[in-house]
Amino acid sequence: AYQPAAADTGLVIGNIDKRYEIKVKRSKSTHENMSMGFVGNMDYYVSSLWIFFITFKLHFDDVDSISNIDVDRHLELGKVLLTKGQFADALTHFHAAIESDPTNYISYYRRATAFLALAKSKSALPDLNKVVELKPDFLSARIQRGMVYVKQGKLDEAHIDFEQVLARDPGNPDALHYYNLIGPLQRDIEVAYLLMQDRDYYRAIEVLSKTLELCPWDAKLHEMRADCFIEIGDISKAIHDIKPTTKLRNDNTDAYFKLSKLHYQLGESDDSLQEVRECLKLDPDHKECFNFYKKVKKIVGQIKSIYEFMNEKEYDRCLDKVQQMLKTEKELPTYVIKAKAFQCQCHLRANQISEAIRVCSETLAMEESAPVLCDRADAYIANDQFSEAIRDFERAENIDPDLSRAREGKQKAEKSFKQSKKRDYYKILGVKRTDNKKTILKAYRKMAQKWHPDNFQDAAEKKKAENKFIDIASAKEVLTDPEKREKFDNGEDPLDPESQSGQGFNPFGQGFHSFGGGGNGGGFQFKFHF
Repeated sequence: AYQPAAADTGLVIGNIDKRYEIKVKRSKSTHENMSMGFVGNMDYYVSSLWIFFITFKLHFDDVDSISNIDVDRHLELGKVLLTKGQFADALTHFHAAIESDPTNYISYYRRATAFLALAKSKSALPDLNKVVELKPDFLSARIQRGMVYVKQGKLDEAHIDFEQVLARDPGNPDALHYYNLIGPLQRDIEVAYLLMQDRDYYRAIEVLSKTLELCPWDAKLHEMRADCFIEIGDISKAIHDIKPTTKLRNDNTDAYFKLSKLHYQLGESDDSLQEVRECLKLDPDHKECFNFYKKVKKIVGQIKSIYEFMNEKEYDRCLDKVQQMLKTEKELPTYVIKAKAFQCQCHLRANQISEAIRVCSETLAMEESAPVLCDRADAYIANDQFSEAIRDFERAENIDPDLSRAREGKQKAEKSFKQSKKRDYYKILGVKRTDNKKTILKAYRKMAQKWHPDNFQDAAEKKKAENKFIDIASAKEVLTDPEKREKFDNGEDPLDPESQSGQGFNPFGQGFHSFGGGGNGGGFQFKFHF
């Protein structure tokens, strides 16, 4: 109860904006005066609050009106963009419409339509659920949701939705069509399971492929077909089936791990490393992924180093790295063959021709490969085994008809074979096709000293030595000139009068008559020009 103070006092009673006050003096009628004042002010308060709430309601009616205009505008713009196929832009407007009015079921329905157009069924489904929640009798949403359920392989849920539609609209063609599909689909899935149990993988693949045409977003069906492909050895198709399951299932570490192992099995180490990293992103503590990651990363690093050493012409280091690779992966044939192919290339580029032929042959015994056949063919050419080179290039062409290296290599080998029937400058000097200029000059000096015509007295022997010496000088000219040597290596004799304009090569120049130091020989004295 109110208790007045002992002395004069004042009581201040204010409304919301504190504009009114009442001062009450202590007297016999204190309580009466105070009560009258309070009642008077209460009338004012009630009046003020009534005005306030009316104003508040009018304000929100205006806001609500503006909000409805915004929603309609966003819905209309989104609809136009949908018809133009600009689904992402349409989504922006549907987001805005839902933000303006979260109770408008049309906004959710149209946004779900945009999501489905973008193949984002997981995003569309919550919106369709919301539509059905806000307006249970909106049959289009139930039909759309039922169709999504069918594509996801959720056939029981789809059955319920189509049943609900048919209860209200028995003749609905879409609902009838999908409702009648559900039973056969369920039976096909059961048949696929039984076929897999019987190890009849080809027939299982056939049934699953038919089922996946209607249920493309069913991760389980993709996984089943992938397992069938793995069993029949078609790893590429298995990868193609597992890939979409990484999106169809949330945090699908198992799919990424399986993809990594399958890519590795195919020898696709870079792809394998990428997939196992995705596994670790989702679960850094995944023990199997982490152990496999270390192995794949090591192999990828070794392959990268092998290429670098070949490009830098560090062939000994290249061969060392190949040995490390063979230790890292001893069992999987894909990587053993890949390492041996690298070994063949390193030996070939290092001019270790016999080793190159041996290692290439070992590799081809494991698996016939067009690039390795071309490598061995090049080694055969360097070893003057032209018939063998032609045969290898032909085999490579049969494996890969579009391989230009095989086609061009065969032409080169055929020219070299024809050329070997004429003058072979390498054989004349007794050098290999892979020998450098320094080795060729050394061989030339040795041969020139041996076959110098002045070393022979008998006329027949002198004539033979003269012809031999001309060949030696010709060989030196061709094999020490990079341009001429390249032509010769490609099957063309740059000194052959039949293919060159002008006269053939004469190492003695104009006016040559004889060797010797005087007398009737014309005073010619031979000198070496190095």
